[in-house]
Amino acid sequence: MKAFIALCFLFVCAYAIPTFDTKLDSAWALYKRTYEKQYTSNAEETTRRSIWEGHIAYINKHNLETDLGLHTYTLGMNKYGDMTIKEFVKQMNGLDLSLNVSFSGTCDQYVAPANFKRPDAVDWRTKGYVTGVKDQGQCGSCWAFSTTGALEGQHFAKTQQLVSLSEQNLVDCSGKYGNFGCSGGLMDNAFKYIKENNGIDTESTYPYEARDDTCRFNARNVGATDTGCKDVKQYSEDDLQDAIATVGPVSVAIDAAHTSFQLYRSGVYNEPACSAQQLDHGVLAVGYDSVNGQDYYIVKNSWGLSWGNQGYIWMSRNKNNQCGIATLPSYPTV
Repeated sequence: MKAFIALCFLFVCAYAIPTFDTKLDSAWALYKRTYEKQYTSNAEETTRRSIWEGHIAYINKHNLETDLGLHTYTLGMNKYGDMTIKEFVKQMNGLDLSLNVSFSGTCDQYVAPANFKRPDAVDWRTKGYVTGVKDQGQCGSCWAFSTTGALEGQHFAKTQQLVSLSEQNLVDCSGKYGNFGCSGGLMDNAFKYIKENNGIDTESTYPYEARDDTCRFNARNVGATDTGCKDVKQYSEDDLQDAIATVGPVSVAIDAAHTSFQLYRSGVYNEPACSAQQLDHGVLAVGYDSVNGQDYYIVKNSWGLSWGNQGYIWMSRNKNNQCGIATLPSYPTV
């Protein structure tokens, strides 16, 4: 009887071990080297490899469908490819908004100039308004990167100097304004902190750490300040596009809780499952354009250059506020 139980135990254990595709062994080794993956145990590596292989299959299926004309964007493996979507959202997406809300009144309302005729395309990167793509690391500080990106653009518009600003300053110091460091925050809250703090330090003097730390703001190292902020009319893509065209890069909140977003590579992102209310990620809209009849926003992310199209994503435009891109747009005034 004992022998029978032992054999059954061995059978169950053996059956529970995932069977990997040996043809992917070299690709897995390359993936670990490329993204400097180090796992704490064989069991963890087994789990990560299983997730990674599932994503390889998902990517291949999606891209085949793209070749057949069923999608307008492609997917690709990246450093997040060994994470489940639940892990990914918890770690990377720092806005926790389950909302059907209006703005809090912290910011004034944006109004387009009279008789304004919106251009067909805008890209503020070509005008010097946008710093290089940054990487928030394993910290839910997307809101801080969206904040600095918008202020960097407005500071450039005023001074013609592009200054990289400190996200760590916001992570460490804006808690009294309703932000929670690596556990999330809101761009409008950060704009209010910067105004009342009389500025935010430069990136070079207060570098990013990807963790919560004590506040070390130094007024001698201020790189920019704001006088307040403006909110763009909720849910209005027309107003959002007017704001981008007339003001510069605009902070936006989106629903990024999808494997298709996690593994996005190129093209116009069109995710029908996206919500306009369940927003979890702060990014920066730096322009808009069209390709092959597809309208899109040019959106700067904060997940490094290896994600997406050199750190950017083209998000669907004029498609019923897909992913909530026009739900909570705002920018600082200077």
